[in-house]
Amino acid sequence: MSKDLARNKKAFHDYAILETFEAGIALKGSEVKALRAGRANLKDSFVRIIRGELFLLNAHISYLDTTNSYFRPDERAPRKLLMHRRQIDKLFGKVSTDGLTMVALSLYLNSKNIVKANIALAKGKNLHDKREALKQKEANIEARSALKKYI
Repeated sequence: MSKDLARNKKAFHDYAILETFEAGIALKGSEVKALRAGRANLKDSFVRIIRGELFLLNAHISYLDTTNSYFRPDERAPRKLLMHRRQIDKLFGKVSTDGLTMVALSLYLNSKNIVKANIALAKGKNLHDKREALKQKEANIEARSALKKYI
């Protein structure tokens, strides 16, 4: 059982998700409190491999008003993601050869109350792919409403 702290809904619209992974995330103490309070935004965030390590870039985690004014971490600071070396090497191979990208899908608490990041290997969608996905989604909604109407 996990509780979502932040979701990146735009990633499902902009990318075709191929494979998902779970990664730990290195946070400062006040950032965990801010996440629990729902003060995170993953809208434009992405994952990069820098010197053999994974980093979550462009994720916005606001600080709380109760945070000490001398210790307010940068809201858009790069945050290190924790994965095994073999997993990072596998991701690096797929990103470099297949032209895929890595995006953050969500931040959540696992069963031990540890913050984890759900990241995905994704391929960017073209404009016509996005339109097709929207048409498909609308058709599914109409079909469900028609079924409810007759049942």
